[in-house]
Amino acid sequence: MRSDITLEELCSRQKAFFTAMSVANPNWDTAIILSKVNQYYFTGTMQDGILVFKKSGKVAYFVRRSYERAVEESPIKEIFPIESYRDAANIIGNDCGSTYFETEIATLAIVERLKKYFIITSINALDRVILSVRAVKTQYELSYMKLSGKQHNLFLQNTVPALLKEGMSEADFVAELYEKMVKSGHQGICRFSMFQNEMVVGQVGFGESSLYPTSFDGPGGAYGMYPAVPIVGSRERKLKYGDLVFVDISWGVGGYHTDKTQVYMFGKAPNEDVVNAHRVCMGVQKRLSEFLKVEAIPCEIYNTVMSELDSNFLQNFMGFGSRQAKFLGYGIGLHVDEPPVIASGFTEPLIENMVIALEPKKNIEGVGVVGVEDTYIVTPFGGKCITGGGSDIIVV
Repeated sequence: MRSDITLEELCSRQKAFFTAMSVANPNWDTAIILSKVNQYYFTGTMQDGILVFKKSGKVAYFVRRSYERAVEESPIKEIFPIESYRDAANIIGNDCGSTYFETEIATLAIVERLKKYFIITSINALDRVILSVRAVKTQYELSYMKLSGKQHNLFLQNTVPALLKEGMSEADFVAELYEKMVKSGHQGICRFSMFQNEMVVGQVGFGESSLYPTSFDGPGGAYGMYPAVPIVGSRERKLKYGDLVFVDISWGVGGYHTDKTQVYMFGKAPNEDVVNAHRVCMGVQKRLSEFLKVEAIPCEIYNTVMSELDSNFLQNFMGFGSRQAKFLGYGIGLHVDEPPVIASGFTEPLIENMVIALEPKKNIEGVGVVGVEDTYIVTPFGGKCITGGGSDIIVV
């Protein structure tokens, strides 16, 4: 099961991390990576273990399970089998000094277990450093994202319409979506970095269901299965003539995601107001994509585009009622939700080969959510779409 990732690719990522850490935290001594996704980013394999960076330049991956698989999949050489953290301390030394963790991921219990075997003089956060490195994609990463985007667009345009049948429930629809997605090349999982966020394929809703409030920070909604599982789809909400169908799904290939939304109308064409609202969103997306240039400032993009929108259109834009999402786009890669974010407060300039999903959407009372979402690569000349671009509502 050896992957196609090269040692040169991984060394380049590790070098970028060392550089970013030394710039952001000159006095760091040790970085301990616990997240499996971040371990994969730096090693090319995803196991139960810890990845350790030392300021001296040493990198060591300590694996509880499966060491054999790690050696098979990863081209890096410094991989060691361990039964406990004690084994790692014996190999790399127990003095960690000023130690940096993914504080959004590392639990207090894990840190306490590590402190039994390692001397840690201070605990600090390295989340932003790792995310800043991951935000700029390599050509290897872009190749997977472009493939994901191609499959994603073809699926929403050509496969989804045939799945919609009068009387089917949202849950039935999501089940059929998932089956067809996997058979069409999707990796079968979509990963979010947001704490305690769960998702199967995305947000899917018939009619007013797509307006229903959720804890997810986005412009759409969904009834979900029931309170204990507020995702997937309702078994009670059945598709009927004249329903708008909102399909906001992530796609993934090789660990890398794209995000795209397509809206459908079942049984009849949408009325003029719905069409107009949807097309305004398409125009907003095009306008946003033109700003995705090297050195552009995310908050300035957000403020400029929002200031250009009519006050009437802004009602129920990016959310229903008071539940307005305060962004227009966000980075995407190994997680669906990554920096940079096209929103107020984000002042770091865009860098070439960042990848950003843009999703201007409008909520219409009694109808559902219209609008678009597509994934773009930042270039010197503006955003390059890899998911086909926004399209009109598809009538089924």
